[in-house]
Amino acid sequence: MANQAGASSSTPLELIFEDDENDLIYGAGSGWVEARTSCDHLASLSSDLAQIPTPDTPCNRCQHPTENWLCLSCKDVLCSRFVNKHMLQHSQQINHCLALSYSDLSVWCFACDSYLDAQVIMQLRPVYETAYILKFGEAPPFRSVECSKGDQAEGGASSADS
Repeated sequence: MANQAGASSSTPLELIFEDDENDLIYGAGSGWVEARTSCDHLASLSSDLAQIPTPDTPCNRCQHPTENWLCLSCKDVLCSRFVNKHMLQHSQQINHCLALSYSDLSVWCFACDSYLDAQVIMQLRPVYETAYILKFGEAPPFRSVECSKGDQAEGGASSADS
């Protein structure tokens, strides 16, 4: 196993594995991705995400019919990095960093290099709901989001306020 300098034996949550090329992989094998509940790039969202292209819209550049993403800044539909990388190129060339996957309705921030929780981040809920309705023909079953005391101090609503 590689040298784990600085790793504490009292912190079992961060597992470190090595792959075949001896590179360290943090949390490898878990398969779980924790979506962020905040993002500094939400100001780049289009002001009109109530009207979006349908999930069956092909890539605007190569016309590929699947694995497409919706740019949440300009509403272009472009293919994923697993097809022809047009959304990735769009993000790099135009600096539009927020996109919604029409495959699984996840939201990705290219600048944060992370998924965003569209059910928790209020600015993303409307476009998530619209995409869900367009894809499945019904409103999404939003999970309940509970605020901790720390969230309430930052402006979250408490049950006493309702």
